[in-house]
Amino acid sequence: MSEYEGALLKDKKIGFGMYLGVEAIMFATLFTNYIIFTPSPHGPQPGELFEAKSLILSSFFLLSSSFTLIGAERFLSKGKKLGFLIGLGITFLFAAIFLGLEVKEFYKYVSEGNGVSANNFMASYFVLVGLHAAHVAFGLGWMAALFTNWMRNIQKHLYHEKLKIFSYYWHFVDVMWVVIILVVYLRFLI
Repeated sequence: MSEYEGALLKDKKIGFGMYLGVEAIMFATLFTNYIIFTPSPHGPQPGELFEAKSLILSSFFLLSSSFTLIGAERFLSKGKKLGFLIGLGITFLFAAIFLGLEVKEFYKYVSEGNGVSANNFMASYFVLVGLHAAHVAFGLGWMAALFTNWMRNIQKHLYHEKLKIFSYYWHFVDVMWVVIILVVYLRFLI
């Protein structure tokens, strides 16, 4: 890696760190909004809607995807290409299953008449959890781009850096999900 490439990658990491900071502020704002408006004085209530089984299943797939991504990174650093591709593929699959479960949950609520306009709780729920689901969807697209870059056989050190930046993003998405479990779901399921 040339000195110029090293400086460029360092700038990208700093810029991406700033981006994640802004994202954290945005999520914090939506968490505050959710706490203020939940429960709502009328309409559907969280305890009536949330199901522990659905939360456990979706959390299993998303949180496991962080571990499969770490495994993929380790395989790549050891030069084991097949292990890397399998690890990244499983990460993609688990993320897609999580997103499917989220869409199924949203569809269930809306089809039962508990859409975004049902009350303030539902509006804040759909904005917060929907934003997280959008981040997972973006991550799926990013992983598809990583597979495409792999097929293009770009420089190894550059690919490692791209994967590392994606890893920061993916672990951020998982941390936000853990906070969503604690703030949005868990207090109404216990």
